[in-house]
Amino acid sequence: MRLFTLFGQTQFGKLPSGERLKRIQKSPHYKNGAFQNLSHTPDLTDGATYFSVSKDFFFGKHERRFPERLIPSVKTNLHHIPKQENVLVWFGHSSYYMQIEGKRILVDPVLSGNASPFSFTTKAFKGSDVYKAEDLPEIDYLFLTHDHYDHLDYRTVVKLRSKVKTVICSLGTGSHLEYWAYEPSSLREMDWHEHFDLEEGFKVYSVPARHFSGRGFKRNQTLWSSFVLKTPAQQIFIGGDSGYDTHFAEIGKQFGGFDLAILENGQYNNNWKHIHLMPDEILQAAKDLQAKRLFPVHSSKFALGTHPWDEPLNLISKNNTFEKLNLITPMIGEKVELQNPEQLFSEWWK
Repeated sequence: MRLFTLFGQTQFGKLPSGERLKRIQKSPHYKNGAFQNLSHTPDLTDGATYFSVSKDFFFGKHERRFPERLIPSVKTNLHHIPKQENVLVWFGHSSYYMQIEGKRILVDPVLSGNASPFSFTTKAFKGSDVYKAEDLPEIDYLFLTHDHYDHLDYRTVVKLRSKVKTVICSLGTGSHLEYWAYEPSSLREMDWHEHFDLEEGFKVYSVPARHFSGRGFKRNQTLWSSFVLKTPAQQIFIGGDSGYDTHFAEIGKQFGGFDLAILENGQYNNNWKHIHLMPDEILQAAKDLQAKRLFPVHSSKFALGTHPWDEPLNLISKNNTFEKLNLITPMIGEKVELQNPEQLFSEWWK
């Protein structure tokens, strides 16, 4: 009874049912009662067990998982950015705001101070949580790649509800949002390879990722995705969590390359290498996508992996001395000029 009461709390969301479940059951990516990846994707690498991984995570000796000082940041006032200015502002981890050709876009916002159903666990690094829901202007399009707590935060999306015009999310995720009082008419739930014409030359496509989903014991009842956003002047890859596979090259070929690719870079581990990009894979994924610029996210706010907190940015910068991709590494809150490929960034994490 206590376990039922625990997982019955509102922040856990609600599993799909009714007409939404019927639609899910018709998806070619839903088999045997759950969504499936395109290729075989075990949660853990051969030889690893949930016991061994948990023991290592909680009791292993992992140095510098947390920064010893405040994460540096600037605080750009999002309300004062002219609407014609094309910019991106990162909030740490995988949360960011984009203003593109007059549209205000928000991706995977986690602005409540932790990435967990409980406020006392998985807390943000000191200095990294400088933006709150109250700091955001009205949002034209809220993108949600999947329903994990470090990408879909109950407290944040409830506070944003009155500001959001349209939600674009992976198939099934709308069940959580309806449960949290979002209007069904505001939701655009997408299966892989579906697309929506938005407005004024804006289109969005849902494309495959290699990951999993779930906010409780029952996994993969909602889909996990990346998105392709086409605007009148740009094409952007909004990457969700994903292990490396052939889908990156297939997406790059299908869409003919990207002005910007946003890819996860952090919270990796050899024990779960199939569901997150490893440090030696992210640059290859960007090359597969034929990306002109690369913005690495999924770091610098939460310790969900066992690596040093600054290792993702150190390694990608080091590896990029050979690849020489156009790398975007802003501080939290720093404005990224989306139409200025010459913009330079400091190594603020050092």
